[in-house]
Parts: sequence; structure tokens; C-alpha cells
Amino acid sequence: MAQKSKQWGAIIVMIALFAMIAFVTNLCTPMATIIKNQGPISNVLAQIGNYGNFVAYLVMGIPAGLLISKYGYKKTALGGLVVGMVGIAIQWLSGQLDAQANLGLVFAVYLTGAFIAGLCMAILNSVVNPMLNVLGGGGNSGNQLIQLGGVFNSSAAVACYILMGALIGEASKAKISDASPALLIAFAIFAIAFVVILFTKIEEPAQEAKEEKEENALSTMELVKGALGFRHFALGALAIFLYMGIEVGVPNLVQQYLSSDNEATKAQKVMILKDFEKKKTDVKQTARLYVSMNMKVDSLMQTGKAEDSISVTKKLAEIEKRLTDSDKSNRLTSETEKGTVTGLQIPSNIVGMLVAVYWAMMLVGRFVGASIGSKVSSRTMVTTVTIATLLLVLFGMFAPSASTVNFPGVDWGELKVVWQQIPLGTFAFLLVGLCTSVMWGAIFNLAVEGLGRFTAIASGIFMTMVFGCAVMLAIQAKVADIAGYVNSAWVIVFCAAYILFYALVGSRVSRRDEA
Repeated sequence: MAQKSKQWGAIIVMIALFAMIAFVTNLCTPMATIIKNQGPISNVLAQIGNYGNFVAYLVMGIPAGLLISKYGYKKTALGGLVVGMVGIAIQWLSGQLDAQANLGLVFAVYLTGAFIAGLCMAILNSVVNPMLNVLGGGGNSGNQLIQLGGVFNSSAAVACYILMGALIGEASKAKISDASPALLIAFAIFAIAFVVILFTKIEEPAQEAKEEKEENALSTMELVKGALGFRHFALGALAIFLYMGIEVGVPNLVQQYLSSDNEATKAQKVMILKDFEKKKTDVKQTARLYVSMNMKVDSLMQTGKAEDSISVTKKLAEIEKRLTDSDKSNRLTSETEKGTVTGLQIPSNIVGMLVAVYWAMMLVGRFVGASIGSKVSSRTMVTTVTIATLLLVLFGMFAPSASTVNFPGVDWGELKVVWQQIPLGTFAFLLVGLCTSVMWGAIFNLAVEGLGRFTAIASGIFMTMVFGCAVMLAIQAKVADIAGYVNSAWVIVFCAAYILFYALVGSRVSRRDEA
């Protein structure tokens, strides 16, 4: 009975960590919307937070596995949480710096914080996934427990997007500092988790005897080569690399497409700047007109709220400063004209609720995955959901833009429900969450089948492959800058097509590997 209690205690802690990982990681996508509001910034540069967060997996993936081997799961998790608190604190600090005076410094500090937080995520993911698999008994049962952890993972992601949507919506066009409440919540979650884990007894998986460990000791490179020597694992690692492009790429596409300036707004901004260049308006007039595109200047200045007046004044001063220098004004105009990518300019509070639907779909999918995980093979799971992903994404791309549905959002300032017309195809993208919900755990199980003593290092390699999110988001953002947001979904189609290949062909263990 004591053994059972201890096991369930470990399971609860691992599931809590799973949830925390989602909340912190998913801060990066709405933060991209905030970053785009700091100036004429491309979609590629706007993903700076995601780059920092996921490139960290490239650095820490394998070392995290080695830390687990040396110090065990509990000590590794505690160390990861300390790293996470440092990363969150640095991100918060970036919001306290003056972006008007030195935007480059703000970005550098924010990127550093996102990278350090990403190191934490890599460490915790390396702890959570194998622990849940082991605690579940491996195989389909292990997959079932991973899916259950995913339920809480998705719940935290939903909460993250709703919170960030409310923050961005209230601020209209937000600054990094407007995300401070979410960052402080994340910091508190890290701190609480540290205390809970510190005083929770977690049973480590059975360790090899010292003599056996010394006899079987291999160098890190030998372990990596040994794991990659299994064809189905090597192809599975690539599948995880591309899977990240789907899991994060879909909500990121929806977030940026719906919240970005529409064609009319972009054209109006260009005309305002051109009038200034032709000396039809002076600096102050131009700044006021330009800022009015994003803010209701007069109403905000007259509300009597000091923070509103300060926000508008700072924004006006920023634009005036940039316009005063003719070279900078010309560059601002050209960059605005160059930005052919347009969105629907839907209020951020509604967009936040919409993107939360994607993660809510993941929540539903993980409930289903957890309930059937012990009855349906991982291969069948991956094949089915990947085909569904391809169909949904293609429908989302080619659905008539004139076909719309009303979607509710919340005006957090007045605490009332507001309605917005949303393209029907958008909901097809959101339904992809039902599919991505079970991909990770199922791919992991297929890839580590029969790896034996290479399983631990394989988990580290898997964490390394998570940096594929940074690569695929950069590719998707570049495609979006060139061909538009909707067409950037072809990147997602490519990723899904490979995963389907892996499920049908690449995941099968060869006779050589079995030997």
C-alpha cells in the first residue's frame, strides 16, 4: 500500500510539472503579437521568444538526460525549476526597460530570458515523459499515463492564452511590460512547484548496481550513436522535430493571422507616412494620426487614467522621435509598404479566446487518448490523427473566406461578451488540436520500442529535437512574410505528411534492430 501511495504521489507531481511546462512555453506565441507592436517588425523577427525557448532544447536536450542519469529525476527537476525562475525573472526585466530608447537591448534581454526558460523546459520535459512512461508501466499503459498528463498540459495552455488575450486586449496594442502579470504567475508556479517537489518523496526508477553500471558504461557519443543506430528511432526523432512545427505552428498561424493589421489599416499607415514625407503634415500631426491607428488617442487622453495618458504620450514621443530623422522616416515608410502580409485585425481578447480553443481541443483529445491509450496501438493513433490533420489544414486553407461564423469574446474592461465574425476555415485549424493532442506520446512510444539501455539517452535526443519548433516556425514565418499567413500552412502540411510516412513505414522495427 505504501508503494502504491508513493507511486501516485510521483504521478501527481509529474502531471503538475507537465501543466507548468505548457503555461510557460505557450507564453511565447502571444508574446510574438506584443513584439510586433514594438515597431515595423517582420513575422520572422516577431518569433524571437519562440526561437530562444526552443533553441534551448538543442543545447540542453542530451545534457538533461545525462543529468538524470547522474542525479536522478527529483534533483534534476529541482535544478530545472531554479533555472526556470531565473529565465522568467529576466523576461520580466525586459519589460521594465525603455523600448523607445533602446529596442535592441530590450529584445536581447527578452531573448536571453526566453532561452534560459527554454533550458528549464528541456530539463523538465526530459524528466516528465520517461517518468510518466515508467510509472504507467511502459507500452500502451505508459502512453495512457502520458496522455493523462497531457490533459493537464492542455488545460494550462488554455489558461495561458485566455490570460494573455485579456492582457493584450485591455492594452489595445501592448508592450512587453503588459505581460508582467502572466510572467509573475509563471514565476509563482515555478516557486510553488519547487517547494512541493522538495518535500515530495519520488521513487526513482530502479538503478543498475554499481558494478553493472561500470561494466556497461558507455561514453555520451557511444550512447547517442547506439540510439541513432536504431532506424525507427532515428526516423522518430525527425518525426518529433517536424511534429513541433504542427503543435506550435497551427496556433501561431491563427494568432498572427487574426490579430495582424488588415489591408485597409496597412494602406492607411503608408498614406499617413507618405503625407509626412511630402510635408503635408508636420511631425506632431503625423505621430498623432499614426498612433490613432492603434489607439483611440483622444478618448484615452481624456479618461483621467494616468496610465492611459502616459501610454499615449510615450507612443507619440516614440513616433515623433523616429519621424524627426528623415532617414528613419523613409525606412519606416518603406518597411510599412514592404509588409505585404495582412491579417484580419481582430481584437486580441477575442483572438486569445480563439487560440485557447485549439488547446481546449488538445484537452479533449488527450482525454480521449488517455481513455483508449491502453486499447489502441500507438501506430494506429498516429496514422488516424495525421490523416485528419492533413484534411483539416487543407480545408482551413481553401475554405471560402466569405464563409464566416460568429464567435464570442470577452471585453475584460467592461466584463461583457462581444461577438466577432471569424472565417469558417479558422475553426478547421483549431480542430487540429484534437489530432496533435496524442501525437507526442504515441511517437515517443513507437520510437523507443526495443531500445533497452539506450532509452534514457533517447529521451534526451527527443528533447533536443524539440528545437525543430524554432526552425519550423522560422520557415513558416518566412513563408508568411512572402506569401501570406494562410499559405504558410503548407509548412504544416509538409510536417504532417512526413509523420504519416513515419506511422505507416518508418516506425516499424527492422529485424536488424530486433537482433
